[in-house]
Amino acid sequence: MTTYTFCIDDQTFSVEIGSVQGNLAQVTVNQIPYTVTIDTPGQVRSEAVTRIADPMPTAVPAKPVPKPAASKPTNWVKVTAPLPGKLLSLLVKAGDPVLAGQVVAVIEAMKMENDIQSPLDGAVKEVGVATGADLATGDLIMVIG
Repeated sequence: MTTYTFCIDDQTFSVEIGSVQGNLAQVTVNQIPYTVTIDTPGQVRSEAVTRIADPMPTAVPAKPVPKPAASKPTNWVKVTAPLPGKLLSLLVKAGDPVLAGQVVAVIEAMKMENDIQSPLDGAVKEVGVATGADLATGDLIMVIG
């Protein structure tokens, strides 16, 4: 397995590239496993990245964690909805400590439950949505720092 470190908009990503079979690669980004489709030049796919951990893979956006607002310390991270759906459960509340990779919320999308994981060790600073809320891609779920 080969490991790279990328910095995108002041966010650091640890990317481990595992096996590559055909046009599928097994990668881990900040300890979250994905199966990535390697497109040929000129070919574009909207379902290029899927999570390995899900029982049935669900397409997730291949974008970095949003950059925190300038007024907040740089070690705070907004946890946002990676896909539209209904917030089934919040597993933490403001003030709770969390570990990187810990499931902090569950979103139901297309009759599938999708775990939302903390991107870093820290504590929940604020929760921006209530259980049962309908979420759009990018909606704030919580802030962790």
